[in-house]
Amino acid sequence: MKKRKIVYRLIQIVIVLFGISFFTFLLTYLAPGNPAQVMLTSSGVMPTQQAIDELSEQMGFNDPFLVRYFRWLTAALHGDFGVSYSLNKPVVELLLARLWPTVKLTLASMIIMLAFAIPLGMLSAVHKDSWIDNLVRFITFFGVSVPNFWVGLMLMLLFCVKINMFPVICSGGDWKSLILPAVTLAIAMTAKYTRQVRTAILEELNQDYVVGARARGVSEANILWKNVFPNSLLPLITMLGLSVGSLLGGTAVVEVVFSYPGLGSLAVAAITSNDYNLIQGYVLWIALMYMMINLIVDISYNYIDPRMRLGR
Repeated sequence: MKKRKIVYRLIQIVIVLFGISFFTFLLTYLAPGNPAQVMLTSSGVMPTQQAIDELSEQMGFNDPFLVRYFRWLTAALHGDFGVSYSLNKPVVELLLARLWPTVKLTLASMIIMLAFAIPLGMLSAVHKDSWIDNLVRFITFFGVSVPNFWVGLMLMLLFCVKINMFPVICSGGDWKSLILPAVTLAIAMTAKYTRQVRTAILEELNQDYVVGARARGVSEANILWKNVFPNSLLPLITMLGLSVGSLLGGTAVVEVVFSYPGLGSLAVAAITSNDYNLIQGYVLWIALMYMMINLIVDISYNYIDPRMRLGR
């Protein structure tokens, strides 16, 4: 990817972030509830209407929408997303504290998924329409159909309650608290990626260069691993970029089921407590991660597929 195109994409990211910040702030502004009441209630006392009105005036919650937005935007451009209304801590501090557990969960689930999806997808494609292919396709159909929260609850019932192998509440600090949430996320992803790998491999196996390689006596293993698999990577890398962005955003349902201290559970807590500052900071973080990961994926195309460097 040319430097000029990268700069253009970065400018696009900045423009999109401004748009997202505006509409997120607008939605939180129109949402019911009073941030002043949330702040006072979080202190453990039942606030009076007079106390709510006084704090609203003091914090500027009664100012017009554009005044409040540009005041928040000015602070956000300096890295200050405000203070959480419900937790009384800086939003950036809360997001950073939850980022590493989410990164660990993302990496663990992606590693598990890739370890199963690539071999199963290739096996299914090589043995197309055989009993192996039908079995793999049935398993992946089941994996895609089952919701994550049900898988998580069943794994928790089996390994936490019946066998007592893992803790019921995940702290995010050790590997035991990481395994079940990662496996839960990996099951659905493995099913989806196995089908994608199968489709990509079958498409490449029908190309003319495969027929030519077979005619020259090249072994099936060499054709599969040195030619077919590398050429089928582009659509998989695109999907991986989207999946990583989604996982880094925090898969709220799974994190809530396992009480995992990640970004997803933090976002759910912020929504249920009307913590608008935390919601706005979270949305901007997720948007930035999505767009940066997509940019990195686009740049990686040039190194994976030489045809991209030639502009084809």
